[in-house]
Amino acid sequence: MKKLNTKIILGIGAMLFMFSSCTDDLNTEPKVELSIENLLAQDPNAIEGLLSKMYGTFALSGPNGPGSSDISGPDPGETAFLRSIINLQDFTTDNMKNRWGDDGLDQLTTTSDWDPNNKFFRYLYDRVYYIVPQTTNIIKVLDGVEVNNEAQIVGELRFIRALAYYYMIDCFGKGVLVTTENYGETSALPEASRTELFDYVEQELLAIEDIVPDNNGYGRANKATVRMLLAKLYLNAEVYTGNARYSDALTYTSKVIDEGGYTLATNFVSNFSGDNDTSTEIIFPLIADPVVSQSFGNTTYIVNGSTSTETMNIMDFGTTDAWTGHRATKAWYGLYGDLDTTTDDRAQLFWTEGHNYEMTDYKIWADGYPSIKFRNTNFNGPSTATSFSGTDFPMFRLADAYLMYAECVLRGGGGSNTQALDYVNEVRERAHATAITSAQLNLDFILDERARELNLEGHRRTDLIRFGKFTGGSYLWPWKGNAQNGASIPATYKLFPIPQSALQANVNLTQNPGY
Repeated sequence: MKKLNTKIILGIGAMLFMFSSCTDDLNTEPKVELSIENLLAQDPNAIEGLLSKMYGTFALSGPNGPGSSDISGPDPGETAFLRSIINLQDFTTDNMKNRWGDDGLDQLTTTSDWDPNNKFFRYLYDRVYYIVPQTTNIIKVLDGVEVNNEAQIVGELRFIRALAYYYMIDCFGKGVLVTTENYGETSALPEASRTELFDYVEQELLAIEDIVPDNNGYGRANKATVRMLLAKLYLNAEVYTGNARYSDALTYTSKVIDEGGYTLATNFVSNFSGDNDTSTEIIFPLIADPVVSQSFGNTTYIVNGSTSTETMNIMDFGTTDAWTGHRATKAWYGLYGDLDTTTDDRAQLFWTEGHNYEMTDYKIWADGYPSIKFRNTNFNGPSTATSFSGTDFPMFRLADAYLMYAECVLRGGGGSNTQALDYVNEVRERAHATAITSAQLNLDFILDERARELNLEGHRRTDLIRFGKFTGGSYLWPWKGNAQNGASIPATYKLFPIPQSALQANVNLTQNPGY
């Protein structure tokens, strides 16, 4: 059975304890059936379950199945971290639109009328400030409890905390800095700027680079995982801090490529299939399982949300529960040219039968092409359709690193132009797309190639902002600014509004400009 040990650990982590939500008070200690100190004193091996619980918070909504949530919300399934990433990183951009429009989802899919009371902004914000205090608390407890392999476990917890902070930096630009030094303080913590958060995450990742192992269990952080997050932090440093760090981004991207031991999977779609735990390319996955770790917020959201009995046989994609929700726009599939004649394998991952090329109404299912990039069927061998997905989400993978290297070279970060071209062509040739020449390799091409390769993987909004294409009117896409052919949006939309609930909980927080 695939990933059996990891899945069992996730299940144990869910059963050991239930954290309370930290949305009302970031300094509230978690309510547990048994204190962590006493738990670990009685059973030091329980740390594996606690660690797995923290990894699981990126894909699962809560500890007691798909109907539970670690944070508050009217629909627990909506509150999962990965679901928030897809909503905020993909639906707000050119590649994907959702037709449901319920309770603020329209604000995301039309990139318009953003409101601090929108629950979808709050879900990501609250999820970050659920993960950060909980990991910090466990780190503090471990300082006084002896467990096996403690240094590495602390390193992994620091990575999990840094990953959560990375999304706070990227999406909201500021917040509060909860650390082992100030955890448990009763007074409201001061607001930390984007640069302060950046500096903290950078320091944490640099500190644990030599603590985490070269190789680790599937779904757990290793050196390449830490280096990939560092590379992403540096790649976007000019946006985050005003200071370009492309040479540092290239350094750590090169370490991932040269020392990580990963290779491109032979077939592109194998990275997004139910048995993708065998992929040689995935550096850091968010684990899914249709039985042990059910969630409405992991890849179930992508697979079920992108399928419908109205126009397709959903069993072909391994699901028994279609939601009729997500479709791509021509801003994505148009990048491949004529879908009927292109040799690019990635261009075939759209369902066109019964659908219209133009999205004249984003609320009509037949307008736009559903993406069938993610599926719940095995790439190798038979599989059984289930209502929950067992396909892991590839948060970091090698093809991304190849394209990051090329971008760093083009932005003056050093490296080799020849090597950059080779990496880009390796990505394209794997998909049976035509190789490009050095004359064709420029930043505009990289942005488009990142869309062709990485869309629906939670990168697009960050990419468009880094390339200066997200706000304003120089680049329009269907339903940007709530207009069928696109309209300019304000520069303030480079950041999401700080949720009103967070402002009310901490008087030291201030709203982002424009909201």
